[in-house]
Amino acid sequence: MSESMAMVYAVNAGHQRCPLACGQGSRSAGTPGEMKHLATRRWVSKCWFTLLLMLVMPGLAQADSDEVAGTLGAVGSDTLAGLMLRWGEALTEQYPAVRLQLQATGSASAPTALIAGTTLLGPMSRPMNEAEREAFTQRHGYPPLELEVARDALAVVVHRHNPLESLTLAELDALFSHTLFCGATAPIERWSQLGVDMPGGRVSLHGRNVASGTHDFFRLRGMCGGRFRRDVNEHPGSAAVAAEPASMGYAGLNHLTPAVKAIAWRDATNGRLYLPAGEAVTRGDYPLSRSLYLYVNQPPGIPLPGPERVFLELVLSDAGQAVVEETGFAPLTREERARQWLRLEGNGDR
Repeated sequence: MSESMAMVYAVNAGHQRCPLACGQGSRSAGTPGEMKHLATRRWVSKCWFTLLLMLVMPGLAQADSDEVAGTLGAVGSDTLAGLMLRWGEALTEQYPAVRLQLQATGSASAPTALIAGTTLLGPMSRPMNEAEREAFTQRHGYPPLELEVARDALAVVVHRHNPLESLTLAELDALFSHTLFCGATAPIERWSQLGVDMPGGRVSLHGRNVASGTHDFFRLRGMCGGRFRRDVNEHPGSAAVAAEPASMGYAGLNHLTPAVKAIAWRDATNGRLYLPAGEAVTRGDYPLSRSLYLYVNQPPGIPLPGPERVFLELVLSDAGQAVVEETGFAPLTREERARQWLRLEGNGDR
């Protein structure tokens, strides 16, 4: 999927919306006493979180009764495109008169559109930088609202039959950069330097272009803020960048294909391996873990329009975070979601 060209998506389906139910859940096998105890625990847990959300987000209780209609636009990250579309489909099932239009032109396009006022929502796979925040604040008189909506990781990938299993941060930097800020003493250009026998010998490197938040994040975390080598092939999208036997690249978790294999990060001090998956991503133990964001143009103290409001309610709900997991990302914890609600209601930092 390309970030260098505008891609406009529309989601519009006619399905019945489902009300939020406290205590509604699946049945499980067991003795009557066990089932009753388990059901009680689930009911208490679910109701507690529902009440917490209603306290920090008063609009949740009235969202079902409002007649919400219209088109909501979003401009930004290609990495988040698939997730945004799935959220848009789920939203239209609940609110048939709401339609999502998404332009997935890269994270760098989100601040531009938000500053210009052409959209209220800007998905980004990296945080806004200081210059982007300052430009937004100068234009609108208040800072953008930053909401964390999911967790992701960049996986370093090779061909599925490549025997390489792990890399240290210094080795990764020595492969992709010419600055060597992560501690390596010499560049790595050939597979033999990694103990791999590969026809042709040289490592063919692939990555994203400068419009991509993925490009910036990899440069900061995978190269310690250094500069890419000139022989890194840059691509506008996250297609299978390591489908050829001698290739190595990087991509978000939701872009991995059966043709590639994700490489573990090896801690240089103790040799421990961290794969880009599970708790290593959620806790941030894997060094290329990252947050995914939605930036919102919301004046302080002024409610969002109906379509944007119910969209954000969905994103931070149990159902919305289930979609996060289904699309290959890591969902937020309940505590993290509660913090995002506080921001949305103006009770937290922007």
